[in-house]
Amino acid sequence: MVPAGKPRRRIGELLTEGGFISDDQLHIALTEQKKSGAQLGRIIVTLGFVPEPVMRDLLGAALGEESISLDSTRIDPAVIADFPKVLVDRYRVFPVKWEAATSTFTVAMANTLDVGVLDKVQARMKHGVTVKGVLAGESEISRAIDKYYAVELSLDGILREIETGVVDLESLASQTGEFSHPMVRLVDSLLAEAVRREASDIHIEPEAGYVRIRYRIDGVLLEVRSLHRDFLSGLLVRLKVMAGMNIAETRAPQDGRFSLSLANSTIDFRASSQPTTYGENIVLRILDRSRGGLLLEGLGLAEETLVNLKLMMARPEGIILVTGPTGSGKTTTLYAMLNYLNTEQVNIMTLEDPVEYPMQMVRQTTVNPTANLGFADGIRSILRQDPDIILVGEIRDEDTANMALRAAMTGHQVLSTLHTNSALGALPRLLDIGVTPGVLAGNIIGILGQRLVRRLCRYCKKGYPPDDLERRILGFGANEKATIYRAIGCERCFGMGFRGRMTVMEVLKMDDEFDDLIAGGAPKSAFLKLAAGKGLGTMAEDGVRRVREGSTSLDEISRVLDLSPLALR
Repeated sequence: MVPAGKPRRRIGELLTEGGFISDDQLHIALTEQKKSGAQLGRIIVTLGFVPEPVMRDLLGAALGEESISLDSTRIDPAVIADFPKVLVDRYRVFPVKWEAATSTFTVAMANTLDVGVLDKVQARMKHGVTVKGVLAGESEISRAIDKYYAVELSLDGILREIETGVVDLESLASQTGEFSHPMVRLVDSLLAEAVRREASDIHIEPEAGYVRIRYRIDGVLLEVRSLHRDFLSGLLVRLKVMAGMNIAETRAPQDGRFSLSLANSTIDFRASSQPTTYGENIVLRILDRSRGGLLLEGLGLAEETLVNLKLMMARPEGIILVTGPTGSGKTTTLYAMLNYLNTEQVNIMTLEDPVEYPMQMVRQTTVNPTANLGFADGIRSILRQDPDIILVGEIRDEDTANMALRAAMTGHQVLSTLHTNSALGALPRLLDIGVTPGVLAGNIIGILGQRLVRRLCRYCKKGYPPDDLERRILGFGANEKATIYRAIGCERCFGMGFRGRMTVMEVLKMDDEFDDLIAGGAPKSAFLKLAAGKGLGTMAEDGVRRVREGSTSLDEISRVLDLSPLALR
C-alpha cells in the first residue's frame, strides 16, 4: 500500500517529471481526453503509455489517497462473506479488510473521489459501520471480483435446457446481453471457467459414447466434465464458427483463432481441430494478453542465476538461446528478458509464430509462410530495419539458424529458442541441423535450459521430515533437522494441492574455453567436465533448491526432472 497524506498534484505533471511519459505522449493523451471526456489516467493506461499498477500508485500520490495492489493482497474469506455481492456488482467496489476495533470496512475503488458511491455503499451497511475507500486499478477490481465472487454458470441447467427445451433462467440471468441459444451459453461458460481457473488449454475429446472435457492447469490435464455424445456436434459447430473454421470440413485438420473480453482483459484462443476415430478433437490454447508484462525478477530465479543472465544480456552482440521441450515456459522467459532490455535507446524487433503478447516499443511480426515470410526471410528483412535486439521465436532449421547467427555476428543481440532437453544439448542440436563449428564458436553468449514445475498451494501444503533417500537427494546431513512439504489439496487449489508454476533453470555462460571445445569438435563429455569444473548448476540442483525452500514438492520435481544422479551421490 502507498501511504496517504501526500499533497495533491496533477497526474500529468507527475508522469512527465518522473519520466514515465514524454511531453508528446501527454499531449496525445490530453487530445484524446478532449474528444472522449474520460479521465486522463484511464486514457494514458488505454494508450499503453503507462502500466495500470504504476498509474494506480501515481494517482494515489496525486490525490493524496491510499492505493492498493489487489493482485498481490491476500483477502480474508470472512471479509468476502460479510460483503454482499450485490454491492460489488452495482458499484464496482471490492472489500479489502474489516477493522473491528474501529468498525471500518475498507473497499477498493477505481475512483476514490466518487463520494456518491461511498455514500450508497455506506447506506447498505449495518448501523455504526464506516466505509473507507482505497484506490485500485479497474482491471484489478474486475479480476478480484471474478476470482472471489465468481458464480459458476449452471451447466446442469443448460444441459437440461438443451435436452428438454425448457429455458434455464438461472444460467440465462448469469450472463449479460440478450437471450442466447443454450449451446452458446454452454460454450461461453466452459471458456469463462477455464480462464477463471487459469487453464492454459481446453481439450474437447470425443470418446465412443461420450465427450470428455479437460483443462490443462499448471501443465497437468484435469477432467472437468463428461457430456453425452449428442452434445459433440453442437460444441464443434459453435467453436468452429467462433474460430472462423469451415464447419462442413470434418475430415481434415483445421486451425483458427478468436478473442473474448473477460474481466477487462482480452483473452485470445487458438483453436486446432484433428479428425480422430470417434470424431473431431478440438484443443483451444488460451493466451491472456495481460500476462505479457512479466518481470525478470518474477521468474523466481536463484540470485546467482539472475546475475549471470543479466551479465549475458549486457553483451551487445551474440545469441542467447532458451532451451526446453514444448510447454517449458521458454516464451515467458523470452518476454521477461525483452521487458528487461526494452528501453527508448534500443530498437527491438521480433519474429514470432504467432505474436502472443503485445509489447510497447517493440516491433512484433508474425511469420506468414504463405506470404513468403518465414523465420529466415524475416530475419533478412529485419536486418534492414536497423535493429539492436532481435527475437526469433524458434530455430527450426539450418537456414533460420544460420541467419540468426549471421545477425549475431554482425553486431546484433539475438534471442531465440531451441527444442532440446538441456542447455548443453543445444550445441549438438545446432551441429545436427547443419551449423558449422566455426560459425558457432564465439557467437553464442549463453544457453538457458529450463522446465516449469508446479508451486505448492500455500494454504494446504503439509510439512514432513524427509526419509533417508530424500535426504540424500536434497543434500541434507544425517543429523540435520529438515522439513519438506507435500501436496494435500483444498478448495482454493481445486483439490490439486498446487497453484501456479515457477521456473527451474540452468545457465551455461559461454567463454573462450567452451568456444575452443566447439571449434575443436569436442565430445559432450568434455563440455560436461568443463561445466562441472566451473561449478555451473544443473536444473536438478535448482529444483532441489525449490524443494528445500518449501516452494514445491520432491514428487513434483521428479515428475519433470531426472534426479537419479543426485540419489547416487
